[in-house]
Order: sequence, then structure tokens, then C-alpha cells
Amino acid sequence: MPRTLIRKNPSNFKTLPLFVEATPEGLTYQSVGMPLNFAQTLQRRRPVTVADAERFSLELANLGVSVRLTLHWQNRDYWVLVRQRRQDRGDVVLKLISGYVPAHELNLPLLTAISEIAEECLLETPEGWLGGRFNDTWLPAPYASALHYREALPFRLTPLSGSARPVRCANLQLIERPRAYVHLPTASLQLIYDLRLDVPREAKSLSLFHVDERLEGDQLVARLDRKRPDLYLMPLQDGQPLPELYTLKKDQLYPAATRGLYLAESFARQDGWLVRDERIRWKDWLRQQGLTPPDKESGLTLLKGKARQLFKKIVPRNVAR
Repeated sequence: MPRTLIRKNPSNFKTLPLFVEATPEGLTYQSVGMPLNFAQTLQRRRPVTVADAERFSLELANLGVSVRLTLHWQNRDYWVLVRQRRQDRGDVVLKLISGYVPAHELNLPLLTAISEIAEECLLETPEGWLGGRFNDTWLPAPYASALHYREALPFRLTPLSGSARPVRCANLQLIERPRAYVHLPTASLQLIYDLRLDVPREAKSLSLFHVDERLEGDQLVARLDRKRPDLYLMPLQDGQPLPELYTLKKDQLYPAATRGLYLAESFARQDGWLVRDERIRWKDWLRQQGLTPPDKESGLTLLKGKARQLFKKIVPRNVAR
């Protein structure tokens, strides 16, 4: 049965609308208007149009942040994806770890990105849940009242190389150089940070879980469901993704089904500063990346293979001939 970790009052969250100016050389955003709560923000996330994908000025509903998180575990690298039922869009997708940027962090959205990792990506060992550090800064432990966090053995977050085009909040350039795009269907500016998570070698029997907040009545509720870990690993080879998905439980990787799977819009094609799609099919994304899914042997093929091996063991080779 899912375990409730925390409850929040959504009215405590405040963000600000944005005014965005984009040119081929860079993008600048700044807040406008009055702070909005969660419900007010959702009401403003309506489709917008832009004539020129490289040069425009536009008012948007909010700033969102995502993390393309590369997890390093047992000498292999994996992208981390999480499953989300998007209540505002009525679909289910695999997405990057992401969230809304609150008003007080608009000029430093990296703080929001780090907090989202602590909230959405949970690493469990038999001795307890792992805390984390970003350089010399400890990540928050958002569920400390419900879960036992280990005081030692933190995982470590480090920044990876960022986008070539600069992004500024007013006159302040974001030094981590996140990738930016305007998502036209939701009238939002999205920033994607490239970060690396190193799992300590001493962390044994590791399991990964995704926890996300859902609006239930007048509360935001975060629950842990061990039967549905909802956190997926996409292996990388020489920095490039492979067409495979896994869940991780007690140091064992388990293949995840991809039939009928959709990825969130951050995987869709970007035109200049714009992303026009709500989501993209897993198969279509693989095709765009030039990837082909691994061949899966049918049950009949596997059965024939096992029968052949058994036949060789029972019947001497000269008799078989």
C-alpha cells in the first residue's frame, strides 16, 4: 500500500509570470505582474503562438525547470526518467525530473532543480535512504519526518557542460548554461540543467524510487509506492542513449516495457527556442535519434533454443548427426 510521506497546502506556492525576449544570440526573462498561486498559474498555461522561432517577445505563464540527470552506478552511466500522470494535460509520460520554479528562486532556478532531485529521486539501501550533496552544499531531506536518511555516504551532484546559447534572468546570466525552450502549448519557459549523480561505491543493494506530489482535494500529497517505483534508467554508451529502459531494485536491473510509451515534450524536436508538441511517442523519439529497439526473442524462439541445448546434452554428437 502506498505510504504517505508529506502533505502540503498548494496555496503556499507562489510563482510569477514572465516576460521573455529571444534572439538568435540568447534569451532573457524577467518577472512581471503579481505572484500567482498554483491554481492561477494553471489557468494561464494556455497555448500561445510565435511567428519567428529565433526572435520574439512574449509574456508567459511561468518558469519550469528540469534536470537531465546522468546517474553513475557500478561504472555505467544512465539517464534518469520518471513516470508522471499529468493532471493538467490528462496524459501519462516519462519525463525528466522537473518542477515549477517558485517566485523567490526565479533568479537562481538551479536551486529549484536540486530540490526537485531530492524530492523526486529517492535512493534506498538496507541501512536507510541516501542524502546528497551538490559540491559543498547538502541537498534538503524533504521526507525526513517519514523516512530514515543515512547521515554518512551521500551521493554527489556535479554540473555537466551546458548549452551553447546563454540564458539571462534580467541582467544576470545563468552560469550553468541550461538549455532553454518556450513550450507553446502551455505558455511556459523551460530550463533544462545537465547534472551528474555519483552513487557511492559503498552503497550496496540499491533501489530507486520516484515520488511526486499530486493534487488531492485541497492538498498536495506525496506518496511512496514500492510496487510502482516509477523511476527508470536509460543506459548510455559513450555518452549516447541506448534504446532500453530499466528499473533498479536491490542492485538488479529489470527491463521495463515500452509498448505505447510516450515521452514528455522535452524529448520532442526543438525549433529555435520553441517546442510545439505536448509529447512524443517512444518509437518516434528512437527514430529521431537513429536508434533501433533491441530485438526481443519470442517465447517460441526461446523454447526452441532451450530444447536444442537439452537435446545436445542428452544425445551424443555422432548420434545426433
